[in-house]
Amino acid sequence: MDDRFSSEDDDHLFDLDYHPYARKRPLSSRLDRDEYDEADDEETNRQKLYLVPYRWWKETQRSVADQIGGILYTVSSNDDYADSQIVLELSKEESSGDRVKAEGGVSGRAYALVNEALWLRTLKWHNDSKASETDARNHFVAEDQSQEVFPLQIRLSFSPETNSLLVKISLKDNTVDLYRRACSIFSSQSELLQIWDFSGQTSQFVMNEIINLPNISSGKPGKETLLELHVHGFFVTTTESNKRLAELSRTENSLGKSQVKTNGSSDNLSLMLTDRSPSGSGYRGIGLLSLTGLQNLGNTCFMNSAIQCLVHTPQLVDYFLGDYQKDINYENPLGMNGELALAFGELLRKLWAPGAVPVAPRMFKCKLAKFAPQFSGYNQHDSQEFLAFLLDGLHEDLNRVKCKPYIEAKDAEGCPDEEVADEYWRNHLARNDSIIVDVCQGQYRSTLVCPVCKKVSVTFDPFMYLTLPLPSTTMRTMTLTVFSTDGIMLPTPFTIAVPKCGRLKDLIDTLSVACSLRNDETLLAAEIYKNQIVRLLDEPSDSLALIRDDDKLVAYRLPKVSETYPLVVFSHQQVERPYTFGVVASNWKPFGVPLVARIQDLSSGSEIHDQFLKLLSPFLMPVEDLVNGYDGNETGNTVNEYSKMEDIVSPLVSDSDVGSDGGAENDFCLNSDFKFYLINKMGPVEIKMNKPVSISRFTKKFDVSVHWSDKMMEKYDTCLLSSLPEVFKPQLFTRRPQESISLNKCLEGFLQEEPLGPDDMWYCPRCKKPRQANKKLDLWRLPEILVIHLKRFSYSRFFKNKLETFVDFPIHDLNLSHYISHIDSQLSNCYQLYAISNHYGGMGGGHYTAFVDHGHGRWFEFDDEKVFPVSEDRIKSSAAYVLFYRRVQEA
Repeated sequence: MDDRFSSEDDDHLFDLDYHPYARKRPLSSRLDRDEYDEADDEETNRQKLYLVPYRWWKETQRSVADQIGGILYTVSSNDDYADSQIVLELSKEESSGDRVKAEGGVSGRAYALVNEALWLRTLKWHNDSKASETDARNHFVAEDQSQEVFPLQIRLSFSPETNSLLVKISLKDNTVDLYRRACSIFSSQSELLQIWDFSGQTSQFVMNEIINLPNISSGKPGKETLLELHVHGFFVTTTESNKRLAELSRTENSLGKSQVKTNGSSDNLSLMLTDRSPSGSGYRGIGLLSLTGLQNLGNTCFMNSAIQCLVHTPQLVDYFLGDYQKDINYENPLGMNGELALAFGELLRKLWAPGAVPVAPRMFKCKLAKFAPQFSGYNQHDSQEFLAFLLDGLHEDLNRVKCKPYIEAKDAEGCPDEEVADEYWRNHLARNDSIIVDVCQGQYRSTLVCPVCKKVSVTFDPFMYLTLPLPSTTMRTMTLTVFSTDGIMLPTPFTIAVPKCGRLKDLIDTLSVACSLRNDETLLAAEIYKNQIVRLLDEPSDSLALIRDDDKLVAYRLPKVSETYPLVVFSHQQVERPYTFGVVASNWKPFGVPLVARIQDLSSGSEIHDQFLKLLSPFLMPVEDLVNGYDGNETGNTVNEYSKMEDIVSPLVSDSDVGSDGGAENDFCLNSDFKFYLINKMGPVEIKMNKPVSISRFTKKFDVSVHWSDKMMEKYDTCLLSSLPEVFKPQLFTRRPQESISLNKCLEGFLQEEPLGPDDMWYCPRCKKPRQANKKLDLWRLPEILVIHLKRFSYSRFFKNKLETFVDFPIHDLNLSHYISHIDSQLSNCYQLYAISNHYGGMGGGHYTAFVDHGHGRWFEFDDEKVFPVSEDRIKSSAAYVLFYRRVQEA
């Protein structure tokens, strides 16, 4: 007998239960009928049928004298079964491909069914009992109890360039079984699969439903059915699908490696996992899972951008495509009755459904506006603010904790940080347990130090995202004019950068460096309003937030040795002669910036006079200008123009205060130099040059009003005294390209110590008062998905500003090991970028888009309903606003 039909083939035999009412084929001999009658007497309700290779059975019939017959049923095929590589690839213990050919049979038949009696007699003749049995009942009653002869064979491939993996699956398998099998083969944790029938129909098989595979045996022989498998991150375009179908049609008779033969029918079945990069700007048709745009409902690009980033977060996709509704907390008073979670889950499923028809998120926006009225209407909003609300709302709707326990805060002073952090985290999880907490929440350590009593408070708080300040958002530009008291230097303006939430000490320290302050000098800052000092900035702990951009600030360089001397403030006044009803009236009005000095000896008015002349020395006009008749007021109209804005006569000194002798006053204005008046509660008192000054020796500061004559106005350049810039004038700064900064610099700025703002005071338990404490943050526990918000927008009382700073952020290798205070050896601190929310334009008319990594470095831009590919080197721009990173294993 041929070796191909040796007893080794018994491993491929099956026994099946045969129902007595099934159709029987005629028996070929008396021996067959006798053996069959015996078996029928023993068991009338069921019989075991044995499935044997047809060629092996025919060889046996030819070899025995009594011609064993009794073939009840045969399985035929239209052509030879030549796909031996399938068995070779999946069954490595088999060494010969001829075995599969042996099963195929000849003369159009593959297998034969015989009853148990005939099978036992045949084994007796062969003296072999190696056949295996399976108890499959009612073969002809139900399909799921049938024994398969030719399993469905499917070719799996990542791309046309790679080798195919051929597997056998059961026709009884439903789509869910097929999904799990494919996931196991590709070592994928996700079951985001889709199957398509390319046989000319458009039927699809949804992964959440148990639907059997198409009845391949029902078609005509040779009918081709292409099943296409889609896993998260992979896609195929319509053009490529049509091209693939054309290739299959041309090679109809040569696709042996993908043919499927089952009970006489042949189908070419291909299950492909495509990894091709499409070209072109438009995508439509099947296979484009998650490459679906969102319609703009009217300034809803901010919402579309954030949603596209979230629906491409792998953990959230797996969760919301599964049975997430079991986690909905309908009783949470902080939630939205599950409506927000249901609306988001439904929207995500639509975006992940096959096809690329843009989705209109009307229902989702309706639910959003119901619980967040600030997002109602069709105004533009901040995508990060929307994202923060959405994540918090999803957490509350999906919080698995139905009844939050009360946890009393404990004083953990003196305990190790590791123990305190773990206890804080356990307490947090006891009240908050959701997919958002599992995926998006981390923990940082917050350290507060009281500036007065030095009390230290350490807490560990959860975070959903990191808001990283750009250098321009943490710093503030301020312009101050520095006046010297040495009688040499002219006033000089300095523009410095100080922390927005800094203190006056920060301003003084920075300005001291800018103006090259000597060690024996000190700076005294003051606010000027209407040519008067309205406030001395002498408290180092005062917040800089109290200084407005339209304020005018000066700083006086004073010697340190004179800090104990009284402070004298000289304010300037000039005469104004308006014509009223044909009569010239003289009024005194303030002008210029007050000058400041400390005077040790105030025994007479001459000391005050001499000190004032010293302060005015830098403002003396050059001699040649005086000879040529130079008038500072003519060329420098700043004083006159500023004086026109001051319509109110100075309340400090009036004509009645000086005296009623108008002639004497006019004579002073024309010929004298200066007159000094001491300002006290009783009114101005003229200071005589050779007479003592009547002030208390305990006075630390007194004001002196100086009246300038016309002669002195010509002698000194008063323009320099009157030109004083504002702290910050945004329209004077032209927009210019800003230098690039790295994301690491932003992280360092976020983690550095800084004082709290005046509106965010900390209540010190030791001082029993609110304090503007110093705050220091440290990363302690990192989440699986790290959301980083770049703080590009800044707001003030008078204007809004957006920073176009280019932030150089890593794409593949964001390593946070240097920034985390607590190292967990079991968790990686490396992250990879997978989505970006972009903002283009300014504060008033900007536009949001999203960049999303669709797997293997293929990036797509989502611009509302439009979706098109973009190269990886283009995703870095100054428009990047919110970055989405996922944890990856360290290399």
